[in-house]
Amino acid sequence: MKTFLGASVGRKFVVALSGLFLVTFLTVHLVVNLTMLLGAEVYNSAAHWMGSNPAVQAIRPLLVAGLLVHIALSAYLAWINFAARPTRYAVVSPAGGSTWQARHMFLLGSLLVLFLALHLSSFAIRMTFGSPDPFLIDGVVMKDAYTLVTERFALWWYVALYVVAMGVLGLHLAHGVQSALHTLGLTNERWQRRWLVVGRVYAIVVAGGFALLPVYFFLQAQMSRS
Repeated sequence: MKTFLGASVGRKFVVALSGLFLVTFLTVHLVVNLTMLLGAEVYNSAAHWMGSNPAVQAIRPLLVAGLLVHIALSAYLAWINFAARPTRYAVVSPAGGSTWQARHMFLLGSLLVLFLALHLSSFAIRMTFGSPDPFLIDGVVMKDAYTLVTERFALWWYVALYVVAMGVLGLHLAHGVQSALHTLGLTNERWQRRWLVVGRVYAIVVAGGFALLPVYFFLQAQMSRS
């Protein structure tokens, strides 16, 4: 294992595997977030279930570990590549040409890490260690995650930052998904273009789905004030 991780191909394999693991989390996270469109009861119930379900709690350390491994190894590979070729060079895409996101994956990832820090401080940390208002559903007292999120989405600057970050996420996913599948050997000449399309469609759906929510609730907040 030490020899495997010491090799460039091994590190790339782990980056790809951890990336696809995070893609799975993003999908689940988006589905839960979209329940906000169904109202406070549905979303708070979903958030409460995610926060109290033993299986979900058991997966959380794996999620954190996967994220840290993905960031650390990606940064290390980017540094190794930079040290080996300090001048700018093109990264060849599966289609035979160079794409902007392929050449700037580390930059996109770094911007996402910065946004993640803000996102966690705005929601996850406040939900876990703060004292959001209580919300009662069928006799069960839970934290009012819905109000916490929608109040944040009423701030124009946060909505703008969130939408830009989702654009960055979309670019990162558009290249990252198909690149990870290629690294894991789950593609060939026939499937390269297909996975490229799948990656782009997935990126649009996920980034668009996440961006939809702050825009929707910001507009709703503005209409309620008028």
